[in-house]
Amino acid sequence: MIFITMQTNKLNLIGTSDFYKMTLRIAIPIMIQNGITNFVGMLDNIMVGRIGTDAMSGVSIVNQLLFVFMLCLFGGNAGIGIFTAQFAGKGDAEGIRFTMRMKVILSFIVTLIGILIFVFRGNDLINLWLKGESGTGDAYATLSSANEYLFIMYFGMLPLALSFSYAGTLRETGETIVPMAAGIMAMLINLVGTYLLIYGKFGFPVMGVSGAAIATVISRFAELAILVIWTHRNKSRNPFAAGLYRSFFIPTSLIVSILPKAAPLLLNEFLWSLGQTVNSQQYSLRGLDVVAAMNISTTINNLFNIAFIAMGDTIAIILGQELGKRMKKDHEIKETSYQLTAFTLGLCVISGAILFAISGYFPELFKTSGAVKAIATGLIRTCALFMPLYAYENCAYFTLRSGGKTWITFAFDSLFAWFFTIPILILLVRFTSLTILVLFASMQSLELIKCVIGFFMVRNGFWINDLTQYKK
Repeated sequence: MIFITMQTNKLNLIGTSDFYKMTLRIAIPIMIQNGITNFVGMLDNIMVGRIGTDAMSGVSIVNQLLFVFMLCLFGGNAGIGIFTAQFAGKGDAEGIRFTMRMKVILSFIVTLIGILIFVFRGNDLINLWLKGESGTGDAYATLSSANEYLFIMYFGMLPLALSFSYAGTLRETGETIVPMAAGIMAMLINLVGTYLLIYGKFGFPVMGVSGAAIATVISRFAELAILVIWTHRNKSRNPFAAGLYRSFFIPTSLIVSILPKAAPLLLNEFLWSLGQTVNSQQYSLRGLDVVAAMNISTTINNLFNIAFIAMGDTIAIILGQELGKRMKKDHEIKETSYQLTAFTLGLCVISGAILFAISGYFPELFKTSGAVKAIATGLIRTCALFMPLYAYENCAYFTLRSGGKTWITFAFDSLFAWFFTIPILILLVRFTSLTILVLFASMQSLELIKCVIGFFMVRNGFWINDLTQYKK
């Protein structure tokens, strides 16, 4: 908060009532969708966790790998989506149509690469998490559960990728309700399906980990169906959908404009998510108890992170549309970014306090050892304390991204991780005897450096750019 209040003599951090209405109109549907998605994911994890520690750890490891795939999709779509939001600000349906085509093509390419990697190297990747002390877990049982889960998840990768493309485009054009509704329906299908298929309720077979994967795949097809049907049945509200697949023509000049902006974001999300996966694998060297505890911690943290995650998307949409319209002066656009950041920080102070208060109760929902529960509680409390830092750096990232400064965000995220935080973590894991909680807290404290860097980059204002000029 100190970084923002330094600017109060120049910028008003409190917006008008209309500003907050506009912000909440975009953010609330995203928060609701993310909240329900993470809440159902939490229940999903609890149900898998009730099978046992090995099943929970196996599913957690696979989800770490799929996390890289999903963030590659997110990064690629987000890079193209910078242009979509600015075309939406100008009311240019043809420009939106071109960007949507690029997203669909990207979905097929990333999915194909992801499946090939998992088919030929999936077992080797899973084994990276099984090198620490076993603790209360069994490495062979964990590997078996992970492979069982991963094979079925292959079938849900393409519908997930295409859903990213449709939902992202709808949000960038101002339609946040439909992606929210599709996400809610998908998560409810997943929740019910997981309950029926894991435990064999109401005549269904007892399928355990496979049941959880099948339910997830079904839900992803359902979400895609809702998004596609609504988009193409409502062409008056989505003029970009008219003739969307009549051809896959995209002007070369637009491709040349988009690729230098989109490539860094895709590369950034790939390297950043891979970095997070490397972090997880390094922490796992402290034992399988840590793998299970981090899965429990991540499950509840994701639910409470929805405020700043949704506000990141909101910042990208609002600032992107303002930059496309160019109806405000630069200092007014900068003021909007500060007001959005201040609002986000306020939300995260509240959500962090609530998370800390319930940290000791959540691990009790899982069928695991006391040691795992104790570690999980400590991890949850640490994340709760650092939530304002996570929120601020996320706001800075999305602000810079809205103006197309994707190489800067690449350095801000991925280079910082790979050349600074990851080497430090490896050294601490391999050459110290720090406990997992001290180790984890030490690494989280490094986020303060990114907050300082982000503050000065946003204040500079070099990110304020119109990206929608291209030769048709």
